[in-house]
Amino acid sequence: MAEAAAFQGTGPSPARRWLRRTLTVAVGAPLLAGLLQTPSATLAQAAEENPVSRTVDVSIDTLTPSAPVEGDTVTVTGTLTNRGKRVITDATVNLRVGPRMDSRSEIDQVAGRKGFRSDSDPQPLDTVPEIDIPRLEAGVSRDFRFSVPVAKLGLDDEGGVYQLGVSLTGQTSQQQYDRVLGIERTFLPYQPEPTSKRTQLTYLWPLISSAHVSADTASDEQQSPVFQDDELAEELRPGGRLDEMVTLGQGLPVTWVIDPDLLASVDAMANSYRVKDGTGHTAGLKENKELAQRWLGMLEKAVQGRKVVALPFADPDLASVAHRGKAVPGSLEHLQSATALAGSTVETVLHVRPATDFAWPVEGAVDPSIMAVATSAGARKVIARSDSIRDGGLAYTPTAARPVGGGTTAVVSDAGLSTAFQGDMVRAETSTLAVQEFLAQTLAITLEQPQDQRSVVVAPQRQPSVAQAQAMAAAVRGLGARRWTQPIDLVAAAAVKPDPDASTRVPAASKYPKKLRDGELPVQAFRDMKSTRDELDDFQVILTDATRVVPPVGSAINREMSTSWRGRAGAAAIYRVDVQDVLQRLTKSVVLVDKSALTLSGRSATIPVTVQNKLLQDVEGLVLRLTSSNGTRLKVDGGTSADLPITVRAGHSQSVKFPASANANGQVSMTAQLYTVDGTPYGTPMTFSVKVSEMTPTVMLVIAGGVLLLVLAGVRMYSQRKRLAARAAENRTEPETGPEPGTAQETGAGPVDATAGPVDGAPGSATADRAEHPSDLDADTGSESGDPSGPGEKVDR
Repeated sequence: MAEAAAFQGTGPSPARRWLRRTLTVAVGAPLLAGLLQTPSATLAQAAEENPVSRTVDVSIDTLTPSAPVEGDTVTVTGTLTNRGKRVITDATVNLRVGPRMDSRSEIDQVAGRKGFRSDSDPQPLDTVPEIDIPRLEAGVSRDFRFSVPVAKLGLDDEGGVYQLGVSLTGQTSQQQYDRVLGIERTFLPYQPEPTSKRTQLTYLWPLISSAHVSADTASDEQQSPVFQDDELAEELRPGGRLDEMVTLGQGLPVTWVIDPDLLASVDAMANSYRVKDGTGHTAGLKENKELAQRWLGMLEKAVQGRKVVALPFADPDLASVAHRGKAVPGSLEHLQSATALAGSTVETVLHVRPATDFAWPVEGAVDPSIMAVATSAGARKVIARSDSIRDGGLAYTPTAARPVGGGTTAVVSDAGLSTAFQGDMVRAETSTLAVQEFLAQTLAITLEQPQDQRSVVVAPQRQPSVAQAQAMAAAVRGLGARRWTQPIDLVAAAAVKPDPDASTRVPAASKYPKKLRDGELPVQAFRDMKSTRDELDDFQVILTDATRVVPPVGSAINREMSTSWRGRAGAAAIYRVDVQDVLQRLTKSVVLVDKSALTLSGRSATIPVTVQNKLLQDVEGLVLRLTSSNGTRLKVDGGTSADLPITVRAGHSQSVKFPASANANGQVSMTAQLYTVDGTPYGTPMTFSVKVSEMTPTVMLVIAGGVLLLVLAGVRMYSQRKRLAARAAENRTEPETGPEPGTAQETGAGPVDATAGPVDGAPGSATADRAEHPSDLDADTGSESGDPSGPGEKVDR
């Protein structure tokens, strides 16, 4: 009921408040007397925070409006929680508004305080009714609400930044006198009239995510990309992180800073994509495709008329490249390719032309090597931070743009404003306090030198959470009245005339934060990238359609150096291995078919070697080299080795025949190796053996003798057949009477053996059969075969 009365503008009577304060003074007088008798050190300690003042946790959950003007009513709501072990009795809740603050450092000091300090915390406002809380049990929470016209807050007409606090004063059974048991402070920026010079404020709105797309693609005509997982879809869902960033950013005067890889990934999801599933991959969900289409449509509308800055593709870690990658040749080439890809990707997907000459090192930390790497990749403007490029001795916040030499501009973001919304912003109290402090700091910047207009840049964390993004949006909206700031985009901020007193000195490498250095990619990561890139370069020269391989693998190599891998070393290593595996699987699709041992019988023959192409496209520009380990025993095309060009159609095998000549018997090891046209070995060599069985002169003499015997046998057979034919003719002319018993034939021939077999050369004889079926030579191997050679394979002759 006490709170209800307070909400209606009523509260304890003036007499009761006077009695309470009188008792407080009476009880505190003896304590004060004791303190006056103590040394000065004790007096100093008395002014410090009192631990008792943390007994009650005072939470300020809302403050509206966040930047009031004359005529407004300020409403403050929150919660009181008794964190102590005793009951609190006879308590009151008061609103306290302090004097105007003159500097940003004073705001920082107040923000860092926790407990009550009698020397710096203002007295409760007499113009605002207090809220009575008769009893607050241990561990119990109570809500409170103040609603006060601005006119009763005691603010100066010229405006400024004020401390606003809510405190609880009460008693416990251990301390039966009024003491401040809890307090919370925030800030009230009050500027009833616009300042004569408003600070130009640039707020970066980052759309950056981690790597989600692998180097693999499907075999369909669209070459659908294969995603590592489906986590990107979760960020695109209503209420997801990326969905909130676009929803909140619509209509805000911010500069969109976009990683082109994110756009390419969402665009792939919006068309046709697949997701890894064990050893294979499956089609992406239709609902995720619709989510991606919806998100891209929202983003395209949101960026119309706004400045868009495209980071290099996949947001490369410039510090890692500068500190680790430069030791590996070719690392800067990866960075240059990422920069070249940025503009076209954003323009293709969002139909806006982005600025591509900005670089953004992690947390804006720079040193000479980082600046050199950024400029070598094409950046002429580097987004740094004021806790890296420091302005020592200046009593005000200088303009962001700083010329640092060589035509390069360092755009130095304000560290305090840029880190205002880091940490957990889920609790309403945390978010409210962060927004109020942000607004207070921006007003303090303007009031530091109200006669001079300056330009300030805010570069928040790369991947804000949903709660952080909501707090950021609330802060930008709080500046919407433009009473002390006015928005400009990042390109314009980089072109503002520099402050001659601002520092332009890039800190030395020794000043680079150790915490950031420890999170960089290792040198081995860049060695892996170089190995993959070299293998890709060797592979693409043999492809008839390199666009099916080079873009997906090249983009994956760029993703390997992304800043999103910081703090995820294990995941980064797995991704690099996956990219290598994908490329090696492709390169091993063009291979030499293994051969078994061959036998060469004779002085000359042809040796076939087969190349198999499992790719979905033809390969050309390959040279096959066959080398003999013993050129004296077995020559290839008249020498130790021979080269023959080869082209293999998609999904086919092609055999190449090398002429060979033997000079001596024995075993010879042969090596087949593919090369690209520039002489670079392609794939692994294939080795097989050839057994040479040469025809010696002795063997030839034996064969010649055998042939001579066959000829003589033939002549004898021919003579015998003629004699038999003549005898048969004579027998036909004589009478058909046989000889008398006991007399010999006139021919003088002996008795004929009726069981004798056919005569050599007669029909049906073995010799005749051999003459009628001569042995044919083996046919040459066909020009195209994917089958490996069988055991004991003989070479073509």
